[in-house]
Amino acid sequence: MALLERVATLIRANLNDMVDRAENPEKLLKQIILDMQNQFLQVKTQVAIAIADLHLLEKKKKENVDKEAEWMRKAELAVDKKQDDLARAALDRALGYKQFTASFDEQIADQRAQVEILKQSLQKLDAKLAEAHAKADLLIAQSRRARSMDKATTAQLAADDRNKVATLERMKTRIQRDEAIGQAKVEVIAGDDIEHRLNMLEKDDQIDKMLTELKERKALKA
Repeated sequence: MALLERVATLIRANLNDMVDRAENPEKLLKQIILDMQNQFLQVKTQVAIAIADLHLLEKKKKENVDKEAEWMRKAELAVDKKQDDLARAALDRALGYKQFTASFDEQIADQRAQVEILKQSLQKLDAKLAEAHAKADLLIAQSRRARSMDKATTAQLAADDRNKVATLERMKTRIQRDEAIGQAKVEVIAGDDIEHRLNMLEKDDQIDKMLTELKERKALKA
């Protein structure tokens, strides 16, 4: 995901080198924190979108389940009326919705996995952002004290002061991110004409069996 790659690139930046080369370290650190906050908001938005997509898939699945049940009801009605042709047509529609439901099950599983990965990534980014913010504030305070003590030697002090270097090094600049993988895909494999005809024969046979079972159930209820 491009967004997560941008976040990882930002966090992997060598802040020590950037601060050492900066004419205004305080301004630089503030900008880095601002960039991280912007990326956090974007990741948070992606989490919300992924959750919304999951809910949509679940809704679509329920619609297919309801439609399958409705066509099964119509098939039973057709059997009651001795209309086998209509019953077969209704069972054909019911079978189609049943197959769609199975496809949605796969998509929902993939989407749930993606949502979980995004949530975990957001939590890690939130923790890293809070840590970076606190350490940046500390570094800014140290920088201000150093300049107030002796503006003429600030650059030299920044280079020689090992305590500052240690503080900079403690600013962890790498967020270990799990990249969101997988976007639900449904692959439709189109066969040749012979395979298509064979599939239709299998489908007709399945419908014949469903019709027979339906008639048997109706006979038992009579």
